[in-house]
Amino acid sequence: MSEPLFADDETIAPPRRNGELVFEAPWEGRVFGVAAALCERGVFSWDEFRVCLITEIADWERRHALDEPYRYYARWQAALERLLVEKGLCSAVELDSREHALASRPAGHDHAK
Repeated sequence: MSEPLFADDETIAPPRRNGELVFEAPWEGRVFGVAAALCERGVFSWDEFRVCLITEIADWERRHALDEPYRYYARWQAALERLLVEKGLCSAVELDSREHALASRPAGHDHAK
C-alpha cells in the first residue's frame, strides 16, 4: 500500500468544513476519489500528485486575476489529467474526447429523482 493521501503537515489540502471534505458538486467528489484510488493502488505516489497539484494551482494563479472565481477541484482535475498523460495512461486527446462526451449528457442523467 502506498503512503497516506494526506499527511498531517500537508500545506495543500482539500476544502473542509468541520473536519469533513467539502464537495460543491458530485463531479468533485468523483475526481477526488479517482485520484485517491489511483494513489492507493500505486499508479502514482501522493508526492507525484501533490507536485502536479501545486504546479496547477500556481499556473492558475499566474494566468488569472485575483478577483476571478477559484475552483480547487478544477485544479485537482487538471493535476490528475496532467499526471495521467505524463504516466502514459491516456492521452490528452482521449481525455478531451471523454470530457466532451460527458459534458454533452443531460444534467442529472446519473442521479435518481
